[in-house]
Amino acid sequence: MVDPQIRAYAPFVGPFDPCKPIKIKTYLVPPQLFIPFQPMGWPQYSPAEALRLGTLWPALYSPYTSKKTKGREVGTDGT
Repeated sequence: MVDPQIRAYAPFVGPFDPCKPIKIKTYLVPPQLFIPFQPMGWPQYSPAEALRLGTLWPALYSPYTSKKTKGREVGTDGT
């Protein structure tokens, strides 16, 4: 499954870089960047679930996964 919140790019790799090159770098795009305003009547989590997830609204939920667990995947086209 490809996560829509993960983006990737290929950084420049110079011929004289002393370190091992990183072919693809990834970064997380937070969901609130694509929501211009909060509409009325949005669905909400229950209070207990909202405390566990860290947000009241499902549209703003962005799960955290450690880089060590590699829980998210990036497609070959960088999306």
